[in-house]
Amino acid sequence: MGISDFYNRKSSQTEWVDVSRLQVGMYVELELGWMDHPFASSSFKITATNQIDTITALGLTRVRYVPLKSDEGPLAVAAAAPPADAPSPKADALVSEGERLRLARAALIRSQQNALIECERRFHDTTRSFGQVSTTIEAEPDAAYAQCLELVNGFVDEMTAEGDTALRLLSELSGDKSARHAVHVTVLSLLLGHSVGLNKPELQDLGMAAFLHDIGKLRLPQRVRMLDEAFSPAEYKLYQDHVAQSLSIGRSMSLSEGSLRAIGQHHEMIDASGFPGRLRGDALAMSGKILALVNRYENMCNPFKVGTALTPHEALSMIFAQLKSRFDSVALSAFIRMMGVYPPGSIVQLSDERYAIVVSVNTSRPLKPRVIVHEPSVSRHEALILDLEQATSIGIRRSLKPSVLPAEAALYLSPRQRISYFFEKSPAQPGKPNQ
Repeated sequence: MGISDFYNRKSSQTEWVDVSRLQVGMYVELELGWMDHPFASSSFKITATNQIDTITALGLTRVRYVPLKSDEGPLAVAAAAPPADAPSPKADALVSEGERLRLARAALIRSQQNALIECERRFHDTTRSFGQVSTTIEAEPDAAYAQCLELVNGFVDEMTAEGDTALRLLSELSGDKSARHAVHVTVLSLLLGHSVGLNKPELQDLGMAAFLHDIGKLRLPQRVRMLDEAFSPAEYKLYQDHVAQSLSIGRSMSLSEGSLRAIGQHHEMIDASGFPGRLRGDALAMSGKILALVNRYENMCNPFKVGTALTPHEALSMIFAQLKSRFDSVALSAFIRMMGVYPPGSIVQLSDERYAIVVSVNTSRPLKPRVIVHEPSVSRHEALILDLEQATSIGIRRSLKPSVLPAEAALYLSPRQRISYFFEKSPAQPGKPNQ
């Protein structure tokens, strides 16, 4: 046996260590399947205490530890065998290893489901606030202003707080389209504004403008409130008047000049092809450029006629390939980085040929979304969210139209006809130190 063979054999020798004795710097081997834990690999060096917390949450009592792959230090003490009178792990008659894993998986599923429920509750509360503002804004503009400002400031404080923000796909929600559109545009605009470096007062102005950009449609006849390609020239001109009406309402609320400017520019394009002023790029504020881009993207994903909707991936691709001359290059580049190549709601095929739906994009790591994978052996109600940042051996091969999914995969993944987004603060990533 050569020296390399001897070293390889020795370096792979393991010892058992109780989970209570784990320390940063230990190299451990988890004897679990890859679907039974959230780490990128079953064998890794512990680099942060949150990894130890995750291992503990899996219900394990002990794990294998590789001394020669671990950092030097007081590991021998940590890995020392428990006292002779301590109960053997094998003597744990209360719960079997399989039952512990089942309970840990169930707890993780509940945690994911609760996070989605909380996101959907907040989305619903925000759309309800928009409805309240819509019914009171003409008669009580000051009260409506206060309600909008409180909501927007809460969003800005959350998004600018320490930690990453994730854009989350929601279930296909019902309700008023105008309210859903206002919330989607507000969330995406604030995330984009934050990513391009707007300060808090600028974000506040942008958020108010995004929430109220279409409020003038309340003064239009119902038939022209949603853009339709079948509009006559007269109907299209009437539709365009919603910008002026939104500005009129905004002034009655005493909105800031920054908010009013963004509202007035939310249909302007940098190539002067927009309305109402046909302004060029150098005449547009960054807030107006952001709002115009996000508004167009959201309308492409959630048009008045469902049959004409594009997938998030298609909408982003079309804007970049065919319409980029109409949008500010800085805002567009930041938007693509923020949304990722495959925004939430995208149907994809993974590198291992399985199908998945993108459910969350961490805005600071957009190329590594979180997905739900079509796994026939697992009930769709018990499907875990796979973080592609952790599953480093798996990537996305291509984006797909929902219509080409096999029937079983389509039923399992439930592609949304209408895309609804909200935001949440990202949990600490297993295997990564807290930032």
